[in-house]
Amino acid sequence: MMTKDQYIESLRKLNLNLYMFGKKVENPVDDPVIRPSLNSFAATYELAEDPQYQDLMTATSHISGKKINRFTHMHQSTDDLIKKVKMQRLLGQKTAACFQRCVGMDAMNAVFSSTYEIDEACGTKYHENFLKFLTRVQDEDLAVDGAMTDVKGDRSLAPSKQADPDLFLHVVERTADGVYVTGAKAHQTGFVNSHEVLVMPTISMREGDEDYAISFAVPTDSKGITLIYGRQSCDTRKIEEYNDIDVGNKVYGGHEVLVIFDRVFVPNDRIFLNGEVKFAGMIVERFAGYHRQSYGGCKVGVGDVLIGATALAGDMAGSSKASHVKDKLIEMTHLNETLYCCGIACSSQGTKTKAGNYLIDLLLANVCKQNVTRFPYEIARLAQDLAGGLMVTQPSEADYRNPELKPYIEKYLKGVASVPTEDRMRLLRLIENMTMGTAAVGYLPESMHGAGSPQAQRIMIARQSNLEMKKELAKKIARIK
Repeated sequence: MMTKDQYIESLRKLNLNLYMFGKKVENPVDDPVIRPSLNSFAATYELAEDPQYQDLMTATSHISGKKINRFTHMHQSTDDLIKKVKMQRLLGQKTAACFQRCVGMDAMNAVFSSTYEIDEACGTKYHENFLKFLTRVQDEDLAVDGAMTDVKGDRSLAPSKQADPDLFLHVVERTADGVYVTGAKAHQTGFVNSHEVLVMPTISMREGDEDYAISFAVPTDSKGITLIYGRQSCDTRKIEEYNDIDVGNKVYGGHEVLVIFDRVFVPNDRIFLNGEVKFAGMIVERFAGYHRQSYGGCKVGVGDVLIGATALAGDMAGSSKASHVKDKLIEMTHLNETLYCCGIACSSQGTKTKAGNYLIDLLLANVCKQNVTRFPYEIARLAQDLAGGLMVTQPSEADYRNPELKPYIEKYLKGVASVPTEDRMRLLRLIENMTMGTAAVGYLPESMHGAGSPQAQRIMIARQSNLEMKKELAKKIARIK
């Protein structure tokens, strides 16, 4: 396995074609806007080195029998699925941000089982291709970005019916050695910090969409890939002269990019689906299920930090003993632990696939994600309620460092006399960061739209709810024939 330092150095070898704020980024590793997201990603390597976290952060490869990072592991039991959720909660607690590596893990597990069943039905060799890719990922401890979301264009039209054919990623040329693909993947979490990208279809497909039913893996710096870094609320605070307090979370963060594929070549042995339209939906459904399970871990860990920060804000203001403060903290904890219960439940009810890895209970995973589209927003609302208006109105750090102004700020922003004013300012900026700043991207809108927006889960819940069986239960009790 790679160490944290080895991982960071490995990124320096990439030649990413990355743009941010209209300019080419020559050194993403040390860029002050990007570096916090790299630090979060690097935590997945750092904690795997720590003996106290070995059980959660590492696993035994079913291919080589060697110890590997759990983020490259194919789940071999329900215990593995449960440990995945516990690992994600731990990392959320350590970073208070999106640590970005979950998407690749979920994509690999989905493609692993799907390729096995595609080969079984079609006589293809996609699973063999994927095993070759997976073996390298595990042996070299590579970071893999999972890419599913196309820009979609006109949502009422199928991929092949769009006015612009590139609005869904698709094959534009086929050769004896492989294919060339063009299109884009949006909202790509952690792409800049990854070595490889695993591309999947974004929706179920039908006859006529064969060129769009494509799954493959290529290096993130492949010729023809261009990255455009996404804006985040308050992101330029990271490059201000005085930013130790105002950024809220100085060390950790997340990122998303728009990824453009312009005639990117994919060798045949890197292709995992190529025109078999009826299996596109299988990959989508399984990836979505795994990723909806993930949110029952990572968002809970971030929620732990936010609840702790909110409780500290009460201590610093002298309001922690008030009954309404206690009750709101109880409600925040109740909501957070409910999300965790869902993540653990869908894991414990997982089943073995034909390929040998374990798939979560899809109904419960969708229930988990449906709750994630709501509960973090309520937790954030209660955090803002208890933090108070000073969270968003306190002076800047530049003002605080001004010798003429600092005495006033020290005096008038004081809460409990024993608590340094600067500590209170730091804590309030952390809550701001998590509920409306850069970290809010991963905690709130990502909770809403990541792994599919709310309606996507409701469709799956309806599909898997087995209403006919429940009707029969009611008929039997009511003695209706």
